[in-house]
Amino acid sequence: MILTTHALVGAAIGKYIHNPIMLTAILIPLHYALDVFRHGEYLGKKSTFKNTVWKIALDLFVGAVIILFAIYTKNISPAISISIITGAIISMFPDLLTVLYWKLNFKFLEKIYKFHQFVHRRFADGSKEREWNLRNAVNDILFSLLAIILLFI
Repeated sequence: MILTTHALVGAAIGKYIHNPIMLTAILIPLHYALDVFRHGEYLGKKSTFKNTVWKIALDLFVGAVIILFAIYTKNISPAISISIITGAIISMFPDLLTVLYWKLNFKFLEKIYKFHQFVHRRFADGSKEREWNLRNAVNDILFSLLAIILLFI
């Protein structure tokens, strides 16, 4: 899943669960559960850091704008806003650890990286199911829409 999807799902759950320990216990496994579903990847083994940064920045920006728009337009209290933002960050955390291992080669993150890769193995790298296209983005879109609905109700 793209970062926006993970952030929106985490934010939606953070709106309803305010305990950061419970959020972490729910959102870390949920991150991996979402990654099992078919989805395209805009990053690959051949991606360069220069080619990666703008994609990640755009992805983070889109998620942040939607979340902040929901907080602002729904006049959500500061306490719940913090929980929403905490949920979004926790939900993206496994991808941060993966990037830290992938790009900076932090050896202590290798097991987490390998587990994350294992979760994605249902569809092999380079397969049609991992290409960045609309067909593979359907699950991202559906999970994101559900999360947006939960944020705005």
